[in-house]
Amino acid sequence: MSSETGRTQQPPAAEGPVPAEGTPAGPLQETARGPAQDATRVESGREAPQDEPLQYDEGYGQAIGVGPHPLPWPEDERYDPELLASGDRRNVGDTYRYWTREAIVADLDLRRHDFHVAVENWGHDFNIGSVVRTANAFLAKEIHIVGRRRWNRRGAMVTDRYQHVRHHPDTADLTAWAAAEGLPIIGIDNLPGAVPLERTELPRRCVLLFGQEGPGLTEEAREHASLVCSIAQFGSTRSINAGAAAAIAMHAWIQRHADVPDPRDAG
Repeated sequence: MSSETGRTQQPPAAEGPVPAEGTPAGPLQETARGPAQDATRVESGREAPQDEPLQYDEGYGQAIGVGPHPLPWPEDERYDPELLASGDRRNVGDTYRYWTREAIVADLDLRRHDFHVAVENWGHDFNIGSVVRTANAFLAKEIHIVGRRRWNRRGAMVTDRYQHVRHHPDTADLTAWAAAEGLPIIGIDNLPGAVPLERTELPRRCVLLFGQEGPGLTEEAREHASLVCSIAQFGSTRSINAGAAAAIAMHAWIQRHADVPDPRDAG
């Protein structure tokens, strides 16, 4: 069956150094190196969950972020004393440096967009992490994992920690939840009969549903979708990567509904 997502691939090797974010200062707190699943990591002076793979801001590549905050420290409950004392090496924007994770999530909750992202997880596809990372970048309302509860977090680059992630055991459960919320499900796949995404106005409130690398959307997902949109392609390949397809679809929503600032208005 033709799909947006192309052939199944093997997970990539451990990522190399990434560009610094902010001003590098001091060594990383983490001493473990490499993609070991069972390495114990330190996050803000606390042990990070051991069932998550090591991320680049927890031991990979060069140091990112900022070092200890100079005295006097800001008197604001949003700030984490441990981060102020030891530095903030997380993969967050400068606005959120030294903030607690809870404070960041609370601030994002004030601005989240009206679209949800759902992705099928039947084969532990490593592209799911990329979809989640993009959903965070575009500030989706929630992320829905359909199928297996455990999913490959490597590509998410820990961005799932700042999102609301909901699990659905099957497509029927997702469909029932969406119906109760009054949200149409928009499938993204280049199936016969799909309408071009480029000529479709996505609704403001909706669930964008993505399949996996290789098979694309399952038959059940196609049946429950209110609409299936395809992405125009002009090259020799029959499909594009699942993470890339998700980014294109989410950005189509952003172009239509998001309040994108004009840099010319700054200052």
